[in-house]
Amino acid sequence: SLAGARQRVLRSAADALKCVQAGVLSRATASTAMNATSSRSHAVLTLTVDVDLAGQAGGQPHALSAKLHFVDLAGSERAKRTKAEGERLQEGIHINRGLLALGNVICALTAERKPGAHVHVPYRESKLTRLLQDSLGGNSQTLMLACVSPCDADFEETLNTLKYAHRARQIQNRPMVNQDLERADAAQLRLQVRALQAQLGSAATVGGPLRTPSG
Repeated sequence: SLAGARQRVLRSAADALKCVQAGVLSRATASTAMNATSSRSHAVLTLTVDVDLAGQAGGQPHALSAKLHFVDLAGSERAKRTKAEGERLQEGIHINRGLLALGNVICALTAERKPGAHVHVPYRESKLTRLLQDSLGGNSQTLMLACVSPCDADFEETLNTLKYAHRARQIQNRPMVNQDLERADAAQLRLQVRALQAQLGSAATVGGPLRTPSG
């Protein structure tokens, strides 16, 4: 289980936006020597979208599913510069630990390998990488936005961030349409039930014969 994680059923885009706003308000921030509103943890919002599409022009109904991860990664911290102590220092250690685990996953996914060779990807090293496993390699599309500083004093942090983003850019994904066959079958059955109900209504009105819908 993940501390602080919540699940909600959403019915509209407005509901999703309210969740985003609530998540922003609940983010943990605190002051350090480098940032007055420093993020004290990573933040992850996951939207799971399920869509039932009715068959068109005689086609079969089908169900699609997708998962979208929106992630706000806290920046890596050096205690020497943040001058963090006590609880702030422990938060920085946890932040860096998550970024290190994510970096290890990215390195494993982008490492050169012989054709057909198996490479272990350490998704289980942290809760962050397990949450983002669907977005890193395989059936997904990934976009990373890197935030950097124009200050000379932050040159090392900026360079490390750009290197991190460059490695992530090398990940090769193969996105595919996710079709849920069980839900597609259920949608087909619902269509047949509605067709039978319509025929029953018509038969009751005009006394016509009942026909079983093809499918």
